[in-house]
Amino acid sequence: MMQLYPAHAAEALEFNKICDLLLQKCRTDAAREQVINIRLHIRMEHMERELLQTSEFKSIQQSGDHFPNDFTRNLDRELKLLSVTGGVLTGEQLLAFQQLALNIRDMLLWFKKNNELFPHLRSLAGRIVYEKKINDGISAVIDEGGIVRDNASAELMKIRSELGKARHESRRVFESVLRKLNKQGYLADISESFLNGRRTAAILAEYKRIVKGILHGESDTQKTVFIEPEETIELNIEIFSLERAEIREIHRILVQATKDLSAFLPQLESYYHLCGIYDFIRAKALLAIDLNGNMPRLSPHPVVHLIKAYHPLLYLYNKQNNKTTIPLNLTLDRQNRILIISGPNAGGKTVSMKTVGLLQLMVQAGLLIPVDENSEIGIFKQLMVQIGDTQSIEHELSTYSAHLQDMKHFMDFANGKTLFFIDELGSGSDPNLGGAFAEAIVEDLAQKNALGIITTHYLNLKVMAGKVRGIFNGAMAFDEERLEPLYHLAIGKPGSSYTFAIAQRSGLPAHVIERAKQLTQREHFKLDKMLHQTEQQSVRLSDKEKELDKLIKDNEKLKKNYDELTNKEKLKQQQETLRLQNVIKKQELDYLRDTERKFKQIIQDWKKSENKQDVIKAAENVLFRKKQVDSNAASARKADKNFETIGGQPKTGDLVRNKENHQVGTLSELRDKRAIVKIGNMPFNVNIDEWIVVRKKEKQPE
Repeated sequence: MMQLYPAHAAEALEFNKICDLLLQKCRTDAAREQVINIRLHIRMEHMERELLQTSEFKSIQQSGDHFPNDFTRNLDRELKLLSVTGGVLTGEQLLAFQQLALNIRDMLLWFKKNNELFPHLRSLAGRIVYEKKINDGISAVIDEGGIVRDNASAELMKIRSELGKARHESRRVFESVLRKLNKQGYLADISESFLNGRRTAAILAEYKRIVKGILHGESDTQKTVFIEPEETIELNIEIFSLERAEIREIHRILVQATKDLSAFLPQLESYYHLCGIYDFIRAKALLAIDLNGNMPRLSPHPVVHLIKAYHPLLYLYNKQNNKTTIPLNLTLDRQNRILIISGPNAGGKTVSMKTVGLLQLMVQAGLLIPVDENSEIGIFKQLMVQIGDTQSIEHELSTYSAHLQDMKHFMDFANGKTLFFIDELGSGSDPNLGGAFAEAIVEDLAQKNALGIITTHYLNLKVMAGKVRGIFNGAMAFDEERLEPLYHLAIGKPGSSYTFAIAQRSGLPAHVIERAKQLTQREHFKLDKMLHQTEQQSVRLSDKEKELDKLIKDNEKLKKNYDELTNKEKLKQQQETLRLQNVIKKQELDYLRDTERKFKQIIQDWKKSENKQDVIKAAENVLFRKKQVDSNAASARKADKNFETIGGQPKTGDLVRNKENHQVGTLSELRDKRAIVKIGNMPFNVNIDEWIVVRKKEKQPE
């Protein structure tokens, strides 16, 4: 597991807030437990497996399909009870285990239906086998409402049958008594009630000594008493006895059912564990959808290559408030190990640094991250953070002393598998001495081959990029005219702190600003001014580049629209041509049918007529249509000119020619006696016997 320094490093990078969002997506206690104990992997196969599982579940969610991980009840207590000898589960608890087993059955059927489309999710259930006896055993004694069935045992069926008869008789007798008492005028307005589990008649208090039975109580006003009629006492005693017998028999059945189910305890524990895992993966997939998270390319080496990366929490906040989030692009690898980020305060230096650290933690925890899919993330065994005020009151350490103590740990334990983040290195001390110590610390970390990001205002650290191998600069862009940070990290050049520009825009008196410039060391001021001018030129170039990109995209869009219109027009022309050809074919078919009818008539006339010459002329009129003959001959000549017949059994991809109208197309699919022939872009379902195989003639040299 990844080592973190200090202990609150994950909280400093706000990884705990990501876990809080993940907890909100969980539906089961088992999944929440996994979020609380989430692991930061240092083995690539573990990290890759979890990322692929989350990616597969994300694709299921986005496709609109439903993965049946619907069981969300907590069964920890029931599983413990099932493992205890003599333990008894209620009907509702047995029903919960039945639903768990059926849910596993539905999952396995879903995977079978989807035919290994999600191999990494399927592998989690690779050793799981649905045990049908669990469902059958519980169904035999418990109904859909969790109640023990009448036929769970012969004894229970007998008891409930007798109990039903006794209750029916008690109702009949009681209602008869009520009618009698009502006629006598003894009943109160409410007529009856239930006290102590017994059905009683509500009698006016003055008649309580007249009505025979057991007095169970009286009203608050003492005007009404509740008496169990004498006629129903024996029946109620019998009912009570049967109810006790029913409870004993139900308990015996539940004891036996629990004992039978306990034989499947290992399977039930694996079922429950699997449901929790799938719910955890589902939560990660839902969070990835919210964040527009993707799986980056993974590397076994320590490397961070981010393309269009977003801080997850900032992305969600801006998305909720319809604001734009500026993406981050940077690379940390063997050649470029330590990035020095400079720029004005509140310009986004710390956010950029936290974005890299948080995304690294998320990937090693198996979470998809908001980056372009071509990004690449490696594996780090250590992550060290120094962000914010580390002052220690308990140990009487100043901010700078605590800062140096952290730096000592960095230098003692950092190596080529370490990713570190230091915010405002050297702050809290004399600028000259602090800058010197900061430079020495950076050199040491560079020699240890650690990768990391440092934010600073020190000019000497910005200059180090040109002197120490592996150290490079980055600057947060700033619009001086509007005095607004642009939150864009530009790699390859240092940034100005814009101290005097911000002071001027903030309204400080001009003479104070001028005096500050005079007090500033000449070389220091010249360098900051040069950085200032360079950065502003970069901002202007960036604006022009964006404008040029927009024009290029608009041009590509117009070209795409033109191509679409051209293709639509070509397709329309082909469809019209084929439609006209089909009309001609229909006309030819009608003509042939008419010719056949007329020819039959000519044969009959030949047999009957004495003037054979008239019959011959009629036959000539029917059989010869010069225009049609010429048309067919022209089509045949054109086909013969461009194609030659090779015959043979047609197969997919061959050029084929119609024997009647001489059209040529490509055979795209064979279906026994039928086939699909594409003429142009239009497919036609035809009889393959009406077509012959041809090939295009090679053009002869002149």
